[in-house]
Amino acid sequence: MIRDILVPLVSERFLREERYRQGHIRIINALSGRCILVLHVPEMKAVAKRIAGGEEASEVIGGFEREHDGDRFSLCYEETVVWGLTINAMRCDAEERLEMVRRFVPGIDNWGVCDTFCCNTKWAKRVDSGELWEFLQPYFDSDREFEVRFAVVMSMCHLLEENWLERVFLRLEGLDFERIRSEYVSLKEARRMGHEGGGVALGDSPYYVRMAVAWFLASALAKFPERTREFVRSCALPDDVKRLYVRKARESFRTRNVAAL
Repeated sequence: MIRDILVPLVSERFLREERYRQGHIRIINALSGRCILVLHVPEMKAVAKRIAGGEEASEVIGGFEREHDGDRFSLCYEETVVWGLTINAMRCDAEERLEMVRRFVPGIDNWGVCDTFCCNTKWAKRVDSGELWEFLQPYFDSDREFEVRFAVVMSMCHLLEENWLERVFLRLEGLDFERIRSEYVSLKEARRMGHEGGGVALGDSPYYVRMAVAWFLASALAKFPERTREFVRSCALPDDVKRLYVRKARESFRTRNVAAL
């Protein structure tokens, strides 16, 4: 939809160095069929800020929504990121913004889109925590991988506080990983099928929910080490999620010297 604006912003290094470009594409790991222009986040933020400050911001948001509803793969990865960042940057009241977010979340089908959006939701600091928690409940209950990841990452960004910790822990423990559908193919399955291209996950499905839970727990360990260790020791989360949590904790400079278990 705004591809003509984004294409000239592709950096010279991405155009000049194919190895660097392909490395970036592998990290994004978009589903097969999703176009990737390969832009850096600062360039996408600048475009989103410009759109959000213009008189036609609502019209552009509506265009993203219609484009996605018509054919979700018609939006390239970067257009989807800009869609979310524009919602974050717009000046509007909480009710209007949350309604735009409701229409945006079904468009999330990649960890990069999800996390770039969630980690730039400064507006959520001005929303009552109870209201935000209630807003996230349907996404915790969703059977779609990235809707659940959205709920987990938003909770990490805005509800990783003492008075919310136990409620989020209980929500994470209650996730039914077997019920959550993923469009990604596990690495083991990809090798068996001879699958090539994007959309391959490194672990068991739904891998990106499992990783989000591990990320939340590693972040909780930095702020609430005793309570996090106690939860992990006694909870019913799958063993592979606990292993991912330990790995994340060891990789983080905030917790690499903190006992995870």
